[in-house]
Amino acid sequence: VQLQASGGGLVQPGGSLRLSCAASGRTLSGYDMGWFRQAPGKEREFVAAIRWSGGTWYGDPGKGQFIISRENAKNMVYLRMNRLEPEDTAVYYCTAVLERDTIVVAPDGIDYWGKGTQVTVSS
Repeated sequence: VQLQASGGGLVQPGGSLRLSCAASGRTLSGYDMGWFRQAPGKEREFVAAIRWSGGTWYGDPGKGQFIISRENAKNMVYLRMNRLEPEDTAVYYCTAVLERDTIVVAPDGIDYWGKGTQVTVSS
């Protein structure tokens, strides 16, 4: 599975961005898709995940602020980020992992990573 994230950039505090991730190489049926992020000097952290069936989970960074969605027919996953603040500045990574009983929130449990897209929140 190859993952290509896009949509990052510079945004002012309070603004919004939508990240996109295009998957190729195989159908994503049975795969959980998600997003992680890594800020400078910090560990990579779980942001959100979505199942093929549409069920969603959010980590602390994303609760109430981000919305994850996917278009199975297009092999696409999205992350709508609202009310962005400087602490949301990070490289955001698209991920794919074969569905398991529980959502994978640890980076070392992820099967596939995209290259990441930089999000910078600054005035």
